[in-house]
Amino acid sequence: MTSADDDEGVTRPSKSERKRVAHAAQELGEALIKLRDAELLALNLPEQLTDAIRHARRITERGGAARQRQFIGKLMRDIDPKPIRAALQRQSELSAREAELFKRAESWRDRLVAEGEPALEVLQRWRPGIDRAAWLPRIRAAQAQEPGAGRELFRALRALFAGEP
Repeated sequence: MTSADDDEGVTRPSKSERKRVAHAAQELGEALIKLRDAELLALNLPEQLTDAIRHARRITERGGAARQRQFIGKLMRDIDPKPIRAALQRQSELSAREAELFKRAESWRDRLVAEGEPALEVLQRWRPGIDRAAWLPRIRAAQAQEPGAGRELFRALRALFAGEP
């Protein structure tokens, strides 16, 4: 990072560094535009910035959207980005864990429906505390394609896997 001295001897960032900071703020603003309202509100951003982000979502014209993103970037320059980046990282990690849990439950549901009791035995070895008598009717109902049985089996698997670290 290079710097320049002004007339009073105070060091200030170079033009390139100011541009990098401005672009980083605008990129962070673009990430905020993609958030759902609940996630956005959880960040406790200034009202003007929150309103600008919501307005950016409604703009369909390309040039107007670009100007609005630049405006959001300008507003972002007055805010410390570290807590926002940390919150976005936590939300990203949470989303990744939720996606993994969903895929795992879906995979086990499909396996239990396809294989039946042998797959349940494997699941029991992996999770010894599950009640076989409670799981067999769920599996059989899902195999018979009873309405809602597959969803019920999926919910039970999600609850089983959600208790894991």
